[in-house]
Parts: sequence; structure tokens; C-alpha cells
Amino acid sequence: MTPEVRSIQVRKSTVARTASLLVAAILGGLVAVGVGTLLDDDQPAASTTTVRTVTSAGRSSGTLSAGAVYDRASSAVVEIQSGNASGTGFVIDAEGHVVTNQHVVDDAETVTVSFASGGDEQGRVVAADPSTDLAVVKVDLAGHDVDPLELDSSAQVKVGDQVFAIGNPFGLTRSLTAGIVSAVGRQIQSPNGFTIDNAIQTDAPVNQGNSGGPLLDAAGNVIGVVSQIASETGGNVGIGYAVPSDTVRSVVSDLLRDGEIKRAYLGVRLAEVSDGVRLAEVIDGEPADDAGLRAGDVVVEVNGKQVDTASDVQGAVASHKPGDEIELKITRGGSERTVTVKLGTRPPAVQ
Repeated sequence: MTPEVRSIQVRKSTVARTASLLVAAILGGLVAVGVGTLLDDDQPAASTTTVRTVTSAGRSSGTLSAGAVYDRASSAVVEIQSGNASGTGFVIDAEGHVVTNQHVVDDAETVTVSFASGGDEQGRVVAADPSTDLAVVKVDLAGHDVDPLELDSSAQVKVGDQVFAIGNPFGLTRSLTAGIVSAVGRQIQSPNGFTIDNAIQTDAPVNQGNSGGPLLDAAGNVIGVVSQIASETGGNVGIGYAVPSDTVRSVVSDLLRDGEIKRAYLGVRLAEVSDGVRLAEVIDGEPADDAGLRAGDVVVEVNGKQVDTASDVQGAVASHKPGDEIELKITRGGSERTVTVKLGTRPPAVQ
């Protein structure tokens, strides 16, 4: 049996903590192109804060012991409680911005943030993006001894690299686990059903409550945000996934600056076939439909570049903004034609 991919926040009751809700299944033959944005209803004014990143000069290098990684990072790791759900987050700057998963905060406007130094604070959900399963919470750091974590580049991550996760599995606060990078470039599904590219797969044990916590390299640098596990039971089986830090950096920066993410949208579902990428569905009233594309068309090029996989098409669309025009070379009924599509804005969820 193929294990399900599950979110890994903890659902609580008055008696015990229980397994999290299933939010996504492993991708089958169909993948969606385009997603949308979830915002807090009480959105604050745009912030000029930028995400702290590690430059080549400032990046920690070398290999630290597991204990040294924990000592360096644990003060920034917090527990987040939202309604009856509990997960993890980590502080990224001195202004009190906390990164976590969107499925941890869900639709909450405020959450309870618990610090390693002791004490709870009320945090405000600044903005969230279900398409990448990321959210930003703002909390007062006064009185708390926190050394914010920095985001390193995930582009340099390799299979076999040692990694560490710090989180709150089953409410066991700031637990450290260790493992390796099992794979890079994975695709996982976001809470609203669209694809998150370049996810990092790890065998570091993660369970319910680890959602939103940092995945750290052997130098203690953040390379991802732990988000999902593949499991038939909801327990750890050595297959965990993290949203890569390069995605985190881009999305969080946009959320802090603009309060939302607007992405280009084609309005199709794709299936990979031997001679290209087939349009398995063209959604009524969306850009592809307006341009005259039909289900069954096979896309062979986008803007003059050959495409062989659904990811190729997704990447081409993602590189543009709403309102941009792209050219798709397709085959239909044995003949080729080129169709120009004006991209729309990705909707907030899969209907």
C-alpha cells in the first residue's frame, strides 16, 4: 500500500492528543497548474521587513555536533497552538516574525506562542500562503531570550547530507531528531491541492507536532520547513518532507512586503504522456479555456522551449506574472498549432 502524505500538526482534545487530519495524497497522474493566496482577514499595513538570510560571508560552515546544533537553534524554536491544533514555528528576526506552516495556523487570526525560555505570548497571524503551506506570525519577543534563525540556500543541499529537525512532536517541546537528506527535488501537495516543488525528503524522525519547525544542516543553518510525512498510520516511517528554504525566503519576503502572493494561472490539469504533456482538463472560464485550448491537447513547447513533464509546464507558468502572455505549441488531431494565452491570477483553492 502506498503511504499517505499527512500534515504533522497535532490535534488536541481534553483527553489526549490525536493524529492530524489528512490534507494531501501522493500525486497521481494529474497535477494542477496554478494556485492562490490565503490572507488573514485583518491584514496589517505592508511591512518593509525582509527575511534574514545567510550570506556567503556569514554562513556557518563545518560540521557541528548534534548538541551544538541544538544549542545554536533551539531558543528560536517555538510551539504554536491554534484552536485545537498544535505545531512548531521558528523566529527569523528581532522584530518577532515567526515562520510556520499554514496548516498549523489554519484560519486563525491569533495563536498562542510558547517560548523555550518559558512563558506564552499571543501571536498575530500576519499572512499565510496555503499554496506553499507557509505562514508568518508576529509575536512580542520582550522578556524572551531568542537568537533568531537565518535561512540558508536549499540549492546546495545534496542527498546524504546530515540534517536535524527541532519541533514539538506530540507536545514534547523542542525535541531534536537527526537523519540525512534522502532526496531532493520532490513534489508534495499543499493544503489547497497544488504542487510544492523542490521539497526536501529526509529520514530524520518527524511526527505530529513537528509541522512548521526548522530542518537544519550540519552547520545549524535552516534549509527547510518541516511540513509533511508519508505514513499509513500517521506515525513516522522515515519519510518526511520539508518546504525548501529558497521557497520559504521568497514567499515570506513577499508576505511581509505585500501581505499576499499573486501567482500566474493557466487553468488546466496535466498528465504526462510519451509525446509531451496532455491537458487532462481545461477548466471552464479560465485562461486556457478563453484561449481556445481543449482537453486532450498535448503541449510540446512553452515560449519556444520544449516541455517533457508537467513540472516543465508548471515552471514556465510560475516564471510569469498574472496578465503576462505565453505561447503554447500544442498538437491536436495530428496537427501542430501555437496558442497564445493571457495568464490569470491563481485562485485560492482547488474546487
